[in-house]
Amino acid sequence: MKFKENVGKLDQYVRYFLAFVFVVLSFVSPWFIIGAILMLVTAYFKFCIIYRIFGFGTCKLDAPKKEEEK
Repeated sequence: MKFKENVGKLDQYVRYFLAFVFVVLSFVSPWFIIGAILMLVTAYFKFCIIYRIFGFGTCKLDAPKKEEEK
């Protein structure tokens, strides 16, 4: 299944960092591993369902290509 990307590069890096933090915190409480998994999955696929629901995105869209005149 192909999702339209809605997570930008900076957002992706923040999610990877938060996943790392949640993995470390999972030694305190195992529930943090759920947050780590969610952050890793959304960063890897560059898709966030919450962003999709609210119509939000941090991904830069490709500029439309101009047709060259002959």
